[in-house]
Amino acid sequence: MTRLFTSTGYVDADDATTTLCLHALPPFLRVLLTTDGTVTKSLESFFWEPVRVVNKGQAYWLLDADAPVINRKAGEQVLRRTVQLIGEKTGTCYATAVSLVCAELLTKELRLNLEDGRVGVGELLRECGLETYREIVAIGEAGNGGSETPLVSSDSIWRTYRIAMDHQPFIQITEFFPLSIYV
Repeated sequence: MTRLFTSTGYVDADDATTTLCLHALPPFLRVLLTTDGTVTKSLESFFWEPVRVVNKGQAYWLLDADAPVINRKAGEQVLRRTVQLIGEKTGTCYATAVSLVCAELLTKELRLNLEDGRVGVGELLRECGLETYREIVAIGEAGNGGSETPLVSSDSIWRTYRIAMDHQPFIQITEFFPLSIYV
């Protein structure tokens, strides 16, 4: 598995880890793709409006293919969740995220709060003070990594990262950013 941006936010143009032309992207979108911080806070700061996490659906789901990013095999169960990050003043959808969560690795309280679906994963992890590590594993363009959700625009740039706790990956998140919002 490729590990991107672990010690730097820069990738050489001839780096073979991605075909995405990073230097041609809008600067703030590059920041979002390479950060291991919370995207919602960055969006609020850059666009200067509150951003809310809108749950568009979640359910326990049996994987139809392996999910090596979180060490899961086809047929294993995960909580699949789709959310959108929406500007409260403008109604702009800044991002759509699809998460696969190994719910059995969470504490009962954390799992119940996540299943409740009212807040984002990052906010929930911050609130409970859980020590985690984020690792970006892939970036690309819509149609080149794709999504199974109709909520993603065809001009999206995406990144996939995983969240680990105690060196055990337990959440895989793919975020889709509509390019037209960031140009």
